[in-house]
Amino acid sequence: MKILCTFIMAAAVSVPAFASSALAQKNACMACHAVEKKLVGPSYKDVAKKYAGKMDAAALAKSIKAGGSGKWGPVPMPAQAALSDAEALTLAQWILAGAK
Repeated sequence: MKILCTFIMAAAVSVPAFASSALAQKNACMACHAVEKKLVGPSYKDVAKKYAGKMDAAALAKSIKAGGSGKWGPVPMPAQAALSDAEALTLAQWILAGAK
């Protein structure tokens, strides 16, 4: 049983990049963000670069859900309260890994 739980946890953490990209598209994140270039909000690559070693995935997930303003300029990011905690964490891990 312990081995099965370990396998399930590893599978949950190692979500393929296409799954996180699909999650970002499904939740309309790509309307304001792109992987490589700034749109309305910063690119995912810029977010990963800015927060490398400074913010963990849990903190970024909280920021995604809460929204905010002033971190990237005058345009506010609306709260993403409809995202589950697990979805926000998956997106944050994907973003911090360079959206690969």
